[in-house]
Amino acid sequence: MFRPVLFCKLLKSSKLILFRGVTAWSPVGEAFNAQQQHRRLDHEHTNGLFGVAELSSPAGFQVVQREALWEMEFLVKRACTPPPAVETVEAFDQISDCLCRVADLADFIKVAHPDPAYRNAAEKTCIDISTAVEKLNTNVDLCQSLKNLLGDEDAVATLDPDTRRVAELFMFDFEINGIHLDEAKRRKSVSLNVKLLDLCHSFLHGSQLPSKVEKRDLPEHIRHCFSVDGDRIQIGGLYADSPDELVREAAYKVFLYPNSDLLLCLDELLACMHELAQLMAKTPGKATQSIKLTYLGPVLFDLMPWDHLYLSGAIRAKMCNIEAMHYSPYLSLGACMEGLNMLFSQLFGVSFHAEEPKMGEMWSDDVRKLAVVHESEGLLGYIYCDFFRRPDKPHQDCHFTIRGGRLKVDGQYQLPVVVLMMSLPLTPGRAPLLLTPNMMENLFHEMGHAMHSMLGRTRYQHVSGTRCATDFAEVPSILMEFFASDYRVVSQFAHHYETGEAWQQRFSHLVGYGAKYYSYLMSRAVASMVWKQCFLKDPFSRTMGEHYRNKMLAHGGGREPMLMIEGMLQKTPTTEDFVNALVLDLDADF
Repeated sequence: MFRPVLFCKLLKSSKLILFRGVTAWSPVGEAFNAQQQHRRLDHEHTNGLFGVAELSSPAGFQVVQREALWEMEFLVKRACTPPPAVETVEAFDQISDCLCRVADLADFIKVAHPDPAYRNAAEKTCIDISTAVEKLNTNVDLCQSLKNLLGDEDAVATLDPDTRRVAELFMFDFEINGIHLDEAKRRKSVSLNVKLLDLCHSFLHGSQLPSKVEKRDLPEHIRHCFSVDGDRIQIGGLYADSPDELVREAAYKVFLYPNSDLLLCLDELLACMHELAQLMAKTPGKATQSIKLTYLGPVLFDLMPWDHLYLSGAIRAKMCNIEAMHYSPYLSLGACMEGLNMLFSQLFGVSFHAEEPKMGEMWSDDVRKLAVVHESEGLLGYIYCDFFRRPDKPHQDCHFTIRGGRLKVDGQYQLPVVVLMMSLPLTPGRAPLLLTPNMMENLFHEMGHAMHSMLGRTRYQHVSGTRCATDFAEVPSILMEFFASDYRVVSQFAHHYETGEAWQQRFSHLVGYGAKYYSYLMSRAVASMVWKQCFLKDPFSRTMGEHYRNKMLAHGGGREPMLMIEGMLQKTPTTEDFVNALVLDLDADF
């Protein structure tokens, strides 16, 4: 939540001095404030996407897929070979790693690459690898091997806590995928899960597409506000920031107008989920209770759904008595990246190094590559920053794991690789992109996920970085929002760039989160508690930064979330503590 008083303080700060001339940026700031870099995307060169040589052409996906599936078969045999021991768990994790290295990369390319040939090839690989994973999740021999290990008290006694937890997580995967069913039902489970993957992809893709309407259906004087495609107008969002109420109303009604194809897809998806739930013999139980509405004060009955975001922004602006034109010059993309670099340096001893990619490594010439380097540990991993809008790219901000970290057999650590994808507008001319406060908050949020991946040093890939419980996954990212809204943090880097209702079809989180959507509230409560107890007094504390890394970030999903929270807060929080944290989060002066 962006604090409305932040920029009131910021613009009055004596630290923000307007220097004559041009601000000198660090290499990181310069990399993100410079004009779009026009590189030749030579996919015929041996350096393929993300440095994977085979991916210098779309056909390379079939090559890496075949290699991964061959390696999987070899590792499955090893995992099923007695006697049960720590090597069994290591083989399971190697299976997960060899498949995820291909599937995760393909999962990103299928939505982000500008070339349809690459997207289609990646999509086919995703389907094929996912089908293989679903079959593994119902492989009786594989499950029995793990069950033999966990049922052998002497063998379990030899496992360290991390290995035992990973073994239990793999067993949990078997159980929730129907390993207890008979053979016919297991085959049905695989079929339904594969179908769900296809439906989820179709729904996610459809939820990002613009709505189209005939020109004649909109008033002539607002048509210029939207994209035109022949005789039709395309509306790809809610235009919530538009000061024109009619523009907001038109965008809201057109963008959220029921799309019969998309609603049919959603209905089929829900029916498939229901069939799978019935197959697993699960029932929803008493999941909800009646909620009585209490008096909430006077209601503005003429307030329309398309007015909320615009008016809330107007109220914040009125409270601060400043307009975007006054503070956006202090929030260039380069300045914000320098701010993140500065913050992570103070908290963790970590810095960003802008790297020139190899030929053919990138999928778009406006992507930036950052090496994440620790002052004593050296290179921790890589972050690819795919920040700008382009045709056929989803309008969403998200974090993709391309490769998870793990300790390899030879003792070397497999460095994590992630992509931060945003949908920032391109700017004309030589001026850098100037962010709004919401854009800056989203940038900090997504970078919280990235640093979770970078700072983790788990033994097993299966629990690396953000591969953790959904309740906990958003804690590092939401915590970064508190840093983004703290005056002391922002004042360190916000220098002037020159002088120093069919809502369900647009709600893409129906896929992925589903009934776990409460996790955002849970994560926000935890992040609020961590911020207040550990960083509110000093947001640059290296002691607390190291404590945060060691107690929370380093473990990925390798430890129970509540144990990490207890270690961080040095107490066991109660339900009342979580609720109070959310209440405090609503206080603008907190």
